[in-house]
Amino acid sequence: MRSTTSRIKSEIKQKKPFRSRQQEAAIAILRTADVVRRRLARVIETRGITLQQYNVLRIVGGAGSEGIPTLEIAGRMIEQTPGITRLLDRLEARKLVRRERCPSDRRQVLCWLTGQGRALLKELEGPVDRADHDAIGGLESAAVDRLIGLLDGVRGEVE
Repeated sequence: MRSTTSRIKSEIKQKKPFRSRQQEAAIAILRTADVVRRRLARVIETRGITLQQYNVLRIVGGAGSEGIPTLEIAGRMIEQTPGITRLLDRLEARKLVRRERCPSDRRQVLCWLTGQGRALLKELEGPVDRADHDAIGGLESAAVDRLIGLLDGVRGEVE
């Protein structure tokens, strides 16, 4: 038995039925991710950085005083990108991060937040928290928990 049709069909102005509920769900996930991404990008880009650069700043900031290797940053990105070096180049040019060769392994480059980078992250905390809440705020706490579990399941199957 097929459950009711979601809003996604009308949102994307699709005339034909989806080939399957799985296709409908996949498209709904992609559309939802885009909506949330655009909401966050509007907040973050007002500070002159992109969503990917913000993600790098959060990862580097989370590493603390020990720093973090460049390749480790790439592996932790929300959206995988082959251009981690270019992202770091731009952030370093803006004096938001600093990089140094690892003294014990010269092949490795370690990254740290600068004072300006920490200040920018602090400045963005409230606006990003509000954007996150606005994006998911229509759901009750139990629904948010179910959503997280469902999305974990989807990523687990795909990865």
